[in-house]
Amino acid sequence: MDSTQPDDGNNPDVKTILILAANPESTSRLHLDTEVREIDEGLRRGNKREQFKLEQKWAVRQRDFYRAILDYQPQIVHFSGHGAGVDGIVLENEADEPAFLNADALASMFELFATKGVECVLLNACYSEVPWQLLLVNMSTM
Repeated sequence: MDSTQPDDGNNPDVKTILILAANPESTSRLHLDTEVREIDEGLRRGNKREQFKLEQKWAVRQRDFYRAILDYQPQIVHFSGHGAGVDGIVLENEADEPAFLNADALASMFELFATKGVECVLLNACYSEVPWQLLLVNMSTM
């Protein structure tokens, strides 16, 4: 690679989409793999596909959630999994059991990440209205 040409990670015209997925074994099965495949195929077929880079993290634990955002520095974060209302979203713990990332902590985390380049957050989870409302309030003030 020519050292004068930045890779996608340094190209400001390329937006990184980070998909974070969690479906602990004791919860109802979600078809997250199908969802991510459809997103990936849609991006690949799109007219502006060169403007996006898709990254994925599966079986996400709370620390993975935070670290992945730090590592990939995405502009778009897409969470797929279970929601739990005021308890936030359902991630996994080390034993593959449900672990909650509460709505207030989630909103605070994305308020911080909004200052680091996160422009858009998608929560594809049932019962995610409470965390979503907190995200709207916190991120819209950035």
